[in-house]
Amino acid sequence: MKKLAAVVGILFALSAFRLTLSAPIFSAECSSSCSNDDLDNCIKECNKLLDISINATKPHEQRMEQLQETIANIDANVETLTGLIARKKAQIETQEKKLGGQQKDFEVKVRNYYEKSYQFGTNYLYTVLFSHHNTGDAVRNISYRQNFINSDKQTITNLVLQLIDLNKARETLEENQNQLTNQKAQLETILAPIRDLVKGAKAYQSQLSQTAAGLTKRQEELLAQKTGNFQTSVGDVPPADDPASRPDYNPGFSPAYAGFSFGAPHRKGMSQYGAFGRAKQGQSAEDILKAYYGGSIEIKKDYSTSVNIAVQGYGTYKIEDYVKRIYEVPNSWGDEGGYEALKAQAVAARSYALAYTSNGSGSICASESCQVFQAGEKGGNWGRAVDETRGWVLVANGQPFSAWYAATSGGYNYSYAANGYSTPGGWDTKCGNQSCWTNDAYEKIAGSPWFYKAWYRPRYTSPSRSHPWLNKEEFVDIVNAVLLFVKDNGTLSHLSQTDKSNPDTWSRDEVRSHLGGDAVSEVNGISVTYSTGGYTSSVHLETDKGGKDIGGDIFRQIFNIRAPGEIWLASALFNIEKK
Repeated sequence: MKKLAAVVGILFALSAFRLTLSAPIFSAECSSSCSNDDLDNCIKECNKLLDISINATKPHEQRMEQLQETIANIDANVETLTGLIARKKAQIETQEKKLGGQQKDFEVKVRNYYEKSYQFGTNYLYTVLFSHHNTGDAVRNISYRQNFINSDKQTITNLVLQLIDLNKARETLEENQNQLTNQKAQLETILAPIRDLVKGAKAYQSQLSQTAAGLTKRQEELLAQKTGNFQTSVGDVPPADDPASRPDYNPGFSPAYAGFSFGAPHRKGMSQYGAFGRAKQGQSAEDILKAYYGGSIEIKKDYSTSVNIAVQGYGTYKIEDYVKRIYEVPNSWGDEGGYEALKAQAVAARSYALAYTSNGSGSICASESCQVFQAGEKGGNWGRAVDETRGWVLVANGQPFSAWYAATSGGYNYSYAANGYSTPGGWDTKCGNQSCWTNDAYEKIAGSPWFYKAWYRPRYTSPSRSHPWLNKEEFVDIVNAVLLFVKDNGTLSHLSQTDKSNPDTWSRDEVRSHLGGDAVSEVNGISVTYSTGGYTSSVHLETDKGGKDIGGDIFRQIFNIRAPGEIWLASALFNIEKK
């Protein structure tokens, strides 16, 4: 009855779970047709539904794994019992043969004994007695013959008893085998609907993930319109050492506020300026590659140079000829103590191209979305660095490793994985941790113009502002937008920047109205807290309404949406300056 109750309980739970999955796959909020103004809410709703589904599925996955493990154990036990039964049958056959032989001998002896006794009667006994000189010997002879017959009888009896025991053992084993087989059938009956539900849940989760990914891509594209789709690469960028982007810039008014990012969005793989700083500190190309891609990655130095790389819009080149046409770092670094950084970059570029094209079976683009490529060889120090690392390729699990890199990470690199191998990530500093950041960050040693920068320019068009500094009214408005979002994240679609044509955007006064008595009018002080994980964890604001603590991710999200012009926080590792 307990087993039956357990099965009923499982089936009831499954039916309840089935009801949750029988609802429409997407709510109105989690839909690929979500409006641009409500993208963040839609993405959150997708992720919320995804979390709910994953959490609801976990116990069923665990139950499925338990049942599968139990069934596997039953199969193993049945196999063991099958072997034991076969051995018992073999033993029975052997015992039966032995019994047959013993029984025949016994029957012959008994028959002979009784035949003589019957034929000669008393005379036979006298003959045996008087044929011996000693009567005691004669009696012992008769007793010996009788004992011999009795011994045969006992041997046969033992064989029979052994046969009985063997047959009972075989029957018990067969009974256990049948019970296990029946249990397996019952468990498989329970397992089938659980497996179907888990499979359906996984499909549902996959659909939610795809929708969230599509919405996130749209959101990134909208942000790219504001930022000019900036992707840092040392070799092909507009002038970035902009005095207006520095903390010491005077915007001509006070108070003034600006958001400063450490590094640019990428922050994965090798930092090009970090490599330059490491080279200036005496590190070799191999040291640099190990620092960014991990000490256990293989630097294979005899990789085939016959692989062809197809470059979109340019044709096909041998791998070494292709790398000589990569324009990612300046030749001047080789004359400034950074030659080993050029060699490290050559290895990274070669590895990335091989991984991107699957050893030449595909093609690669010529922009910094892949790697900056030009038709003519770069020559100079770069050409020499390519020649000196000819055939050097980063390899993980037998395949070329996708060696990501970018200009500047702000002193902290995120880990990423490819080919089943993960890069270490972490603080890119001389001490190897946060304690000597920012002064001893390798990028700062190299003088990267993107190490600490206020971003306000689009990539290829004229900026709508001449500097990144916000006046009091602009910054207070951003703070109020942040506070309103924290109070009610459903207001996000109304918090876009006010200098763009969006009919749903609320003005500064409308944001204040919806905040009511929580709206601030003054921001007198700002401080940030940095996480050891390489991001700004919180922003503290001293306002006329008291202290306000905001999560760094939320502050950055609303800052980027609400800030006027092309002002934005490029990195999750940022600071807010007030002057």
